[in-house]
Amino acid sequence: MVTIARADRVERDELLEFVRPRHRFTLITRRRDGGLQVSPVAGGVDAEGRLVVSTYPDRAKAANLRRDPAATVLVHSDDWNDPYVQVEGTAEVVDMPEAAEALVDYYRSIAGEHPDWDDYREAMRKQGKSLIRITVQDWGPVANGGFPPDRAPA
Repeated sequence: MVTIARADRVERDELLEFVRPRHRFTLITRRRDGGLQVSPVAGGVDAEGRLVVSTYPDRAKAANLRRDPAATVLVHSDDWNDPYVQVEGTAEVVDMPEAAEALVDYYRSIAGEHPDWDDYREAMRKQGKSLIRITVQDWGPVANGGFPPDRAPA
């Protein structure tokens, strides 16, 4: 089967509809020296349409975003050859105790309901988890690789 490359421009609502069921993100932040830090992460979309990622407060991605809030996220589909989209935005890092309820929303956006929310909240507090929220400012087309339409084999 021949796959034809596509690049479909979408509106914000269509973008969020595309991203919501996809949880494999590659987060790109800027290191202190100007280089790029690339992190594979699990992500979701919160009720306000922000991309959300759980982390620890001392991870490189969190430190980088505290210093420079510009973030790029590549949202992957589960299958390698399926569509993806690049999203640009401004991030904030939310730490405990403020992060507790936001982490509940994060979990719901990825995995649905937890069997014991009190236990989950306590685990997040004990682990000292943080949440990264990325306000979407720009995005590319929803794209997938393949042959250019004029070069596809017959």
